[in-house]
Amino acid sequence: MLDPTSVAAISAVLGAVGSGMANEAGKWAWESTGGVVRRIVGREVPAPVAPEERDDVARMVYEQIRTNPQLAASWSAFASRVRGGPNSARAVRSHLPASIRFFTDRKEAMKQLQREASRRADGRPRLALVHGPDGMGSSTLAVHFGSKPTRLFPDGQIYADLGGGGAGGARDVGTVLRTLLRQLGVRDEEMPTATDRLGEFLRHCAADRKLLVVLDHAHSAAQVRPFLTSAPGVFTIVVARTPFPGLDAVRVPVGPLTDRDAVRLLTDITDKSTVAAARAALPSLLARCGGSPYALRAAADRLSAPTLPPRRAAADSDPVQGAAEDNYQLLTPESAKLYRLMALRGWPAFDAATAGRATGQDPAVTAELLADLADRMLLEHSRSGTDNGRYHYRPGVRAHAEATAIREDGIAACSAALTRTLLAYADLAASAAHQALPESWRVPAPADDRIGQRYEDRGAALDALLAELGNLVEAVRCAEESGDPDTAVRLSRSLWPLQLKAGHHEMLLPALRIGARLADTHLPGSLDAGALHAQLAHSLTELGRWEEAETETLAAARDEESAAHKRGHASAVEFLGLLRLRQWRYQEAYECFDEAGGILSTIGAHDEGTADQPRAQALLERHRGRALRGLGQGEEARERLESALRHFRASGDTYNTARTLTDLAETWLDEEDTEAALPLIDEAITTLDGQRAEYHLSHLRRMRERCVTP
Repeated sequence: MLDPTSVAAISAVLGAVGSGMANEAGKWAWESTGGVVRRIVGREVPAPVAPEERDDVARMVYEQIRTNPQLAASWSAFASRVRGGPNSARAVRSHLPASIRFFTDRKEAMKQLQREASRRADGRPRLALVHGPDGMGSSTLAVHFGSKPTRLFPDGQIYADLGGGGAGGARDVGTVLRTLLRQLGVRDEEMPTATDRLGEFLRHCAADRKLLVVLDHAHSAAQVRPFLTSAPGVFTIVVARTPFPGLDAVRVPVGPLTDRDAVRLLTDITDKSTVAAARAALPSLLARCGGSPYALRAAADRLSAPTLPPRRAAADSDPVQGAAEDNYQLLTPESAKLYRLMALRGWPAFDAATAGRATGQDPAVTAELLADLADRMLLEHSRSGTDNGRYHYRPGVRAHAEATAIREDGIAACSAALTRTLLAYADLAASAAHQALPESWRVPAPADDRIGQRYEDRGAALDALLAELGNLVEAVRCAEESGDPDTAVRLSRSLWPLQLKAGHHEMLLPALRIGARLADTHLPGSLDAGALHAQLAHSLTELGRWEEAETETLAAARDEESAAHKRGHASAVEFLGLLRLRQWRYQEAYECFDEAGGILSTIGAHDEGTADQPRAQALLERHRGRALRGLGQGEEARERLESALRHFRASGDTYNTARTLTDLAETWLDEEDTEAALPLIDEAITTLDGQRAEYHLSHLRRMRERCVTP
């Protein structure tokens, strides 16, 4: 058994606590760790970020406790208190997209996959690279292999689209890792906050499982490498358009179907009599489809009416775009317009409401048109289900639709349609954000005539934002590229409820960077600039990028002060103090909280934020207590915390009451006074009952166990 006071064990505790900062209890544990380290080492120690820094801190602690039994006992007690938490191991189901009914002529490819999946474990990752042009069925092959009954993957099948499901660009590593971890049953609150720790955490979670991992739409070995594991029970299938170097994988090519297999597929989809009746037109159809399973499926319904529309020469070289052109020629004018104008941007998953705004059509009619386009294989249902009313384009089909829009509608009409789509997303985001956080001054209220849909409650409004998350990020990019900074800024500010309540910081980061950059350029020193720098600082902090977060926090404070927005200025300075707590810089944190309190005290009776002053000052009192605890000033810390507690109890703020009770209990446990800590812990547990604060409660129960166990 590893000695709990060894350098390796101390470093492991520091790593475990650092990885658990995605939930409130984890952030508290990290802050407390800094205070314990400071007391043991006898001076302030900067919070470690990289693994080598963590080992350096562990050695400092070890040097002090190896000859001091009292300090060693104190560290061991603390380490036992912060370890553990809710169990991450949960049953995993299949997360692969639905397979298809008819699958033809891939026996050799299936054998190759089976051989690699079942070969003897030798330390190398079980890995296959399935590659083929768009429409040839490479993704379908991977999904079909995973859908077949097999004993190889009893622990489940997980899937990630590295290309973003039609979003027009590769997804970032952190977003994909979190997607895979969620499919393994890991909650966001249990994942490491720092992106560079997520890969290690995924490998840990998969180490003892027998899993299939499908990574779709990959474009390079570097993109794939963070998701690979040499765990003996894991088989990874990488799907790409073309093979690429740098990946030690079995290559499984997926090429065109032979004419014989193409006819077999058409026969399976329709029937023998239909294929026989279309015998005269069959050679032309097969030539046009070029062995592409997608093109054959798209053309199957025309066998009973084999007169094909004329083909535009530009599409002849690509079976997917050729099939799209053939089916496009059969559309009504309304469907054709919708098909063209929604392809002007790679929206990840759009619905009838947005599509109707883009085209000027009634949403009810648009819903029917979208369903028809999907039936004709010109759109695809979003991966989350076939009945949620959301769609996206296959890349080759979108390329055809976009080119057709430019040719038939012209640049001016395309630009107008894109502007309407952007405004639709901006209005939706502003309305849903305000309804999700109606009391938040960080979320500007939409104009009365742009409120749009009324949601049942805050949760429903937040769900609406979550459903549009990918589209909103893409809309910010689009607004920047379209030269519309006002819309980009408005969209970016509407992301605050998602940051605060739902995380997804990696996905939101690009949009927040764009919003802050545009605000600096077009609205320097404004409320918008201050708000967006603060939002960006929040996400960077949650991702463990503290140096960047500090830069953004200082920019937020500077802009808020320039705009004479005292409430925002105080909030930015307060946030800098909270960042200092994360960095174990407790004296600087205390000074920030004092400065923020001074700014708040200058808010006049008629200024914005007057009504919220008592609560804001109480929060600063709590934060001062936390900083003083980190400095080892227990008595002064308790005075501040008790002052804050009186306000929270009187105002009925149960959440902050429980948090402050926990802080107070910890100050007593720092001095090994379990008798004083126990009633505070019990009150905190009672206060949190029924509030779904399982991580905080788990932490409190471990604290209680320490108090009652001899």
